[in-house]
Amino acid sequence: MPRPWRLQVFPAGAESVARPHFPIRSVNMPFTALSNVRQRMVVGQALPFNVRDHDRSLLLARGQVIQSEDQLAALLERGALVDLDELLSPRERARQVARTELPRMWHEGLARVGTVLVDPRGQSFRTALDDASDAVLGLVERDPDLAIFQILTREANADVAYGAQRALHTAICAHLVGQRLGWDTATLERAFKVALTMNLSMLELQGELARQRAAPTPTQRAELLTHPMRSVEILMQAGVGDDDWLQAVARHHEQEDGNGYPSGRSDVGEIASLVRRAEIYTAKLASRSHREALLADQAGRQMFMQDPGHPMIAALVKEFGIYPPGCLVRLKGGELGIVVARGPTVTTPIVACFTTASGAKLATPRRVDTAESRHAVQAVVGDRAGGFCMPLERLLSSLG
Repeated sequence: MPRPWRLQVFPAGAESVARPHFPIRSVNMPFTALSNVRQRMVVGQALPFNVRDHDRSLLLARGQVIQSEDQLAALLERGALVDLDELLSPRERARQVARTELPRMWHEGLARVGTVLVDPRGQSFRTALDDASDAVLGLVERDPDLAIFQILTREANADVAYGAQRALHTAICAHLVGQRLGWDTATLERAFKVALTMNLSMLELQGELARQRAAPTPTQRAELLTHPMRSVEILMQAGVGDDDWLQAVARHHEQEDGNGYPSGRSDVGEIASLVRRAEIYTAKLASRSHREALLADQAGRQMFMQDPGHPMIAALVKEFGIYPPGCLVRLKGGELGIVVARGPTVTTPIVACFTTASGAKLATPRRVDTAESRHAVQAVVGDRAGGFCMPLERLLSSLG
């Protein structure tokens, strides 16, 4: 895995400028005078970018607050600078980078969201969550196939805590399915944040349950049953006042037939309904100590059979397909490969073969279109049977 980007977000109000090491970049990198972006700074609000001195050393980190007009004037007078790259939003940056840079950005983005989720009571939680969410959403929009890859591939975010992983996978799934359903941008972003934050009160418990083989204890069951409202309380304490967001978190385990919890109500709401289904689907794809992850085609079929007439399930199956990116497959000729992109139909993905028909390992993956009958997918195989361990960076660079 590539090393995470070392530039950190510091909480608003931090007073010291003594920071961990920040490498000073080449003087050839594009900088502009702080005065040129004066309109993007508001006294009393968090800085949207880092402010640097004339020698490019860090003066104020993004997220700190300029306390007065005098402080701002002093920065302008000393000729403070801003890196032009930092003026791009995370979504704009994701659209501009080379595709080979996307695995690194995914690793950094997922790690950043994971860090935010494990400390919801920290300073500036809302700002940190907004920034981290925007970074991941930019990557989802840039390459949805690679977004699905994050859900299916265990090592894609192996260093993110289990509970945070599950939240991220659910959020990505909910966003993609909501987009297929035609939801507007505001609703999509709200659904993404609902999925990220619905289990804030039990992230550690999720990890415990994933590791233990025994059934949940009475205490653990009580925590499970009460976690929606406890997560709402955490969000409210963090300053979240969006009623639709809070309501969806409170109801993300309710069901339309009244058999859900914690209240057994039937007026669930669209966001909570989608997030619940996204969580169920991605849970099927996640392994635990007491069971292996379901194969991708089995997970999709189970979702369809459990609720075949629901438009959200239909959209989910169409979005992910039977062979979503990241799953390992055996082709008709005997080759083993990994799905790297969805194809024209749910059963005809684009595959990167890493063995020959006889089982010999290929030095460089070979791109195959399974819409050709001779290359049709024969079966999905488990991680152990596939034996694929090529880093995603090398996989993408080899396929172009």
